[in-house]
Amino acid sequence: MNGLRFDGRAVVVTGAGRGIGRSHALLLAARGAGVVVADLGGDLAGGGASPEPADEVVAEIRAAGGTAVACHASVADEAGAASIVGAAVEEFGRVDAVVNNAGIHDPAPFERVSTRRFQTMLDVHLFGTVLVTRAAWPHFVAAGYGRVVNTVSEAMLGGIPELTSYAAAKGAVFGLTRALATEGAAHGIRVNAIAPRAATRMAASHAEELSSLLSISAAEMAAINASMPPELCAPAAAFLAHESCPLSGEVLQAGMGGLARLAVVHTPGLVKAAPSVEDIAANLDTVMDVTGAQVTESTPITQ
Repeated sequence: MNGLRFDGRAVVVTGAGRGIGRSHALLLAARGAGVVVADLGGDLAGGGASPEPADEVVAEIRAAGGTAVACHASVADEAGAASIVGAAVEEFGRVDAVVNNAGIHDPAPFERVSTRRFQTMLDVHLFGTVLVTRAAWPHFVAAGYGRVVNTVSEAMLGGIPELTSYAAAKGAVFGLTRALATEGAAHGIRVNAIAPRAATRMAASHAEELSSLLSISAAEMAAINASMPPELCAPAAAFLAHESCPLSGEVLQAGMGGLARLAVVHTPGLVKAAPSVEDIAANLDTVMDVTGAQVTESTPITQ
């Protein structure tokens, strides 16, 4: 197979000033894309702002011979999200793909997470994804082509303490991804997501809790983090953003040297016209048995 290139394509990457987003931007630019490096430059909880992270990544891309432009707007602001896509159109005359990577992290036990903190998490993860994608959508429809790569997390499946607000927001992005894949099919727009496994500022801020959860030492946790460089997630995002990608409505778990499909399944379950409460209780093992389970497929592409 020939190398998958992005020559002549323009790609927006949000949260591209650090970590996973930076790796996405560097790889896409190295493969010929004109990249909008969008990053507010805030802290983990969403506070503050600085142009430096985005500007530094742009400088790094240009020094390597690539093409990039910075945008320092917030994805959680409608006008800001529009300006991010506008930067691609102004600089490159087009927008072909958006990689929605921007996110924040604010862990706490559920009983201490205020409604405001839940809302802030949704503002960045869910509405940031919605607003940037919606700004790009008319351009995709007009072109009859587009790629959307969202970012979810295995945290949405549970199992990690103190991440209720983060998990809820990522679960919402997952639902959005599946629904947009259905709507985008008629316009040649493919919408997928990655669930990255990477050592980032977010992971570092939660390392102590994870060490405790996994019953491992700090040294062992450090060794795990060393096996999770963010750049190992970038190929999955680039593939999903490429014109040759046949998938839509899918999630690829990426990182740590591996790649897997993350899918929703439904079990054969209990078949009975009108099951009673007692029927459910008596047949719970049958309902829960995943033997013979089928993947809940997304709507197939028709173009």
